[in-house]
Amino acid sequence: MNDIILTTYFISLLILFAFGSHGFVMVYHYFKHRDTTDAETLPLTEFPMVTVQLPIFNEMYVVRRLVEASCAIKYPADKLEIQVLDDSTDETVELVENIVRKMKERGHNIHHVRRSTRQGFKAGALKDGLQLATGEFIAIFDADFVPREEFLLKTLPYFYSDKKIGMVQTRWEHLNGEYSLLTRTQAMALDGHFVIEQAIRNKAGFFINFNGTGGIWRKACIEDAGNWHSDTLTEDLDLSYRAQLRGWKFKFLKNVTSPAELPSEINALKTQQFRWTKGAIETARKMLPAVWKSELPFKIKVHSTFHLTNNIVFPFILVAGILNIPLMFIKHAGGYESYFEMMSVFVFAFIGSFLFYMYSQKDVYSDWRRRLFLFPLFMAGSMGFAVNNSKAVIEGLFNRKSDFIRTPKYSIQEKKDSWLDKKYVPIKFSWTVLVEIALAIYCLFGVVSSLYYLEIAAIPFQLLFFMGFGFVSYLSVRQALQARRLKLDAALHTEAVAV
Repeated sequence: MNDIILTTYFISLLILFAFGSHGFVMVYHYFKHRDTTDAETLPLTEFPMVTVQLPIFNEMYVVRRLVEASCAIKYPADKLEIQVLDDSTDETVELVENIVRKMKERGHNIHHVRRSTRQGFKAGALKDGLQLATGEFIAIFDADFVPREEFLLKTLPYFYSDKKIGMVQTRWEHLNGEYSLLTRTQAMALDGHFVIEQAIRNKAGFFINFNGTGGIWRKACIEDAGNWHSDTLTEDLDLSYRAQLRGWKFKFLKNVTSPAELPSEINALKTQQFRWTKGAIETARKMLPAVWKSELPFKIKVHSTFHLTNNIVFPFILVAGILNIPLMFIKHAGGYESYFEMMSVFVFAFIGSFLFYMYSQKDVYSDWRRRLFLFPLFMAGSMGFAVNNSKAVIEGLFNRKSDFIRTPKYSIQEKKDSWLDKKYVPIKFSWTVLVEIALAIYCLFGVVSSLYYLEIAAIPFQLLFFMGFGFVSYLSVRQALQARRLKLDAALHTEAVAV
């Protein structure tokens, strides 16, 4: 039995080490290309027709902000078309009708596009909108974004610098990054992706992806790559790979940003992470065979494999967390000293991850040293999300289909803003929370046992797992109950007034 546990744990750590060490690869390319600057683009001298697509579904709290910011983009009015691709089923529909009507009265070329069904979800809405679009270029913004006025003036010139550029992606900024510990750790995770991964992959010549929003496409590129598909939950990643396999180039702009609102409550964040994780695995199943059959250089094939499959780590994080405790008892009993000496090498993966996120903070923030204190919390959160995301990985691997569940947004920007009274707040939590609670108790037992047996090296990892599962499960239950209680009080108040 001990041999089975040790072998399983070793395999899990080996996979985590492989993906964790990829941080060293990113840091290597960061230093190799950090002096490479984007070629200075000339001011935009010709103004092609541009369509801005705003796909929404039940976004009553943020849609006005989105539409008004889109209409404020600096660009000739006769060359700018705005489509509000509205699949809503609630009062958002009437709200959008009123906003669009007012914007039309102000002279904006804006359309409220409705469909009879939500077939294909976001991908279906984008595809239907594309058939009506008059633009040569298609910019896309989700409901939680606030497009900057200069977005088109700063992105369009790159399409004229190279006719093979099919998409330009901007870096996400965070409207509410300082709202809470939850949003601050999300900001760190996203900064790692945009500041390091996207920027360095692009400079090194690897494939990057459109992030679903905050970017602009050449319409011909979308059509040439086969248009939007709805067979995965990450239609953006899917189309990105199909386009680049067709020879189109992508451009990432680290210094051009698009502000967005981060999920301010954990059950919404879980929904978002589940969709992103499962969709990436679905896209890997779909696109990796094409990647390896292509004539791409070997290093791009390898890097693309890491890119598409990095979410596979979550089940192995879960396995490692569960096996940490029996492993501690095996170590204490003795007889496997050489095994545990060899296992100590795997700690270097954490160093790679730390350097990866350190440089992402250093590149963007003047107070980056202070922000590094979030790294242990970020690591604990990654462990705490292992149950939620492992479920997503397993469903993706076994091709179990599910609906596109959008992440609710509440127009939260300042610390004084509250999401509790909002309509879309989840009042239930998934059964996975019960597993997280059980694992938090289990890992607490591991912490106590490590202290008892003086297994000092095991304590930090046991603590991280305990903090992760404890923090995630506690917030999941607490925030759902808070929202349920508030909605119940509101219903009782309404009933009392009616009487």
